[in-house]
Amino acid sequence: MLIHNITYNIDKSLETDFLNWMREVHIPNVMKTGFPKTFKVMRLLTEIDNGGSTFSVQYNFDSIDGFEVFENEYFDDLNAAVDKRYRGKYVFFASLLNELF
Repeated sequence: MLIHNITYNIDKSLETDFLNWMREVHIPNVMKTGFPKTFKVMRLLTEIDNGGSTFSVQYNFDSIDGFEVFENEYFDDLNAAVDKRYRGKYVFFASLLNELF
C-alpha cells in the first residue's frame, strides 16, 4: 500500500472553511479520479505556534502505477484548485510513503 501524504498549514482564521471545503469539495474530487482507494484527514497536534493549523491528508493507493497516473494526470489540476481558493494563506508539502507492515 502506498500513502500519498499532503501536509497543509492553513491560516487559523480559515481553518473551518478549509476543513469544510476539503470534506465537501476537494476530497470528493480527488476520490472521483478512481485512483486513491481510501483517505484519512488528521490534525497535527505537536507543532510550533506559527499562526496556522496543520493537517495531514493521506490517500491510499494500491500500486505505484496508479499513483503515477494520478500524479501525472490529476494532481496539478486538483492542487491548483486548492491554491486558487487559499493562495497566500497556506503552504503544503507532499510525500509518498510505502507501508511496510
